[in-house]
Amino acid sequence: MKTSLLSMCGRFSAAILLASVATAQTPSAPRISTPAASPSSTLKQTVGFTDIEIAYARPSARGRKIFGGLLPYGEVWRTGANSATKVTFSTAVKIEGRDLPAGSYALYSIPGASEWTVIFNKVTGEWGAYSYNEANDALRVKVKAVALAQPVETFTIDVGDLRTESALLSLTWEKTRVPVKIEVDVIKSVVAQIDAAMASGAKLPAAVYFQAAMFYFDHGLDLQKAKTWAEEATKGDKPLFYMLHGKAKILAKLGDKAGAKDAAAKSIAAAQTAGGAAVAEYKRLNEALLATLK
Repeated sequence: MKTSLLSMCGRFSAAILLASVATAQTPSAPRISTPAASPSSTLKQTVGFTDIEIAYARPSARGRKIFGGLLPYGEVWRTGANSATKVTFSTAVKIEGRDLPAGSYALYSIPGASEWTVIFNKVTGEWGAYSYNEANDALRVKVKAVALAQPVETFTIDVGDLRTESALLSLTWEKTRVPVKIEVDVIKSVVAQIDAAMASGAKLPAAVYFQAAMFYFDHGLDLQKAKTWAEEATKGDKPLFYMLHGKAKILAKLGDKAGAKDAAAKSIAAAQTAGGAAVAEYKRLNEALLATLK
């Protein structure tokens, strides 16, 4: 009896050992990877001195009615798929004319048939809009929706219509586009830099004077200052053709036709001396300017 029991115990222990070895040698179960139904996307765009980054997931329509269907009017939407869309501004901005501090925000929206509410919420990283809390909103704005002639299959956020101090953040899907105006403060920053450079007492290169002159010209600032700096930039025996053209534009804007014509003619001559592609381009640009001074 003892021998039989010992034998049985031995066989049982051996079976456990063999099972353990077999389990250890069994490969892990295979895994299957499938494409995301709503792929992730990150958009980066600089407007003026402001860096904008938008991280979102992009659902597709796939034959479904989206606004007023899959996404009911009047209900908060994550403005994408999966986690709520996240937008980050490196500086303070204005959204539809209203101030929004620098930082990261969850971008929610409430679609409507003709008007949307676009929401910048302080709490990021939430899945969907299930935990959305209006109390955490940093800003809400109303934006008119634009009807599109052709449908857009995949939800798209882009930053376009770029200007020195503004851009449009557009939400586009199905036959709807929602343009949200973003404004940034560039002029104050650049003017401060120009003032500091001019007050430094240092001998400034022609390029600095020219850059200051054209910034004032392009942004409708003090043209008398722009003229003074353009004249400084084009002093000497061999002023650069593009600086002379800039000076001509400033003088024309001030109504000094004779001065503008002289500067334009000198720009053409300087371009011919420089040679290359500048000859044809600046001949065309200056002749177009001269045509407005007749």
